[in-house]
Amino acid sequence: MPLVKISLHAGKNAEFHRKLSDAVHDAMVATIGVPVADKFQIISEHRAGDLVFPPLYLDIAHENDIIFIQIFLNAGRTIELKQALYRAIASGVAAAVDFNPKDLIINLVEVHKEDWSFGNGIAQYVPAQ
Repeated sequence: MPLVKISLHAGKNAEFHRKLSDAVHDAMVATIGVPVADKFQIISEHRAGDLVFPPLYLDIAHENDIIFIQIFLNAGRTIELKQALYRAIASGVAAAVDFNPKDLIINLVEVHKEDWSFGNGIAQYVPAQ
């Protein structure tokens, strides 16, 4: 169960949010085996100045129209799968919302299965004892 947090500057419409959301989810389904129905996302818009980043980092010049994507997911995927995910998100977002992938910052946060509760105060992935 990935939990995706997407942060971007304010002013995008609902269609942009939907297309962005779908592109990220479709990339996870295609590359790292996320089930289609497993779509948990938080999209947050921020005022100017609330997203802080350098204009140049690792020889990549970032513009003001930047998007941060942070994905919390179960640990254990290979480096190759992670790299495929980054590429799929970048190309999918670029195609879906006409966005320059150089301004897409992606971060994976790996957690353990016992770190999730899907409701009722129960860690559903933990075997019953």
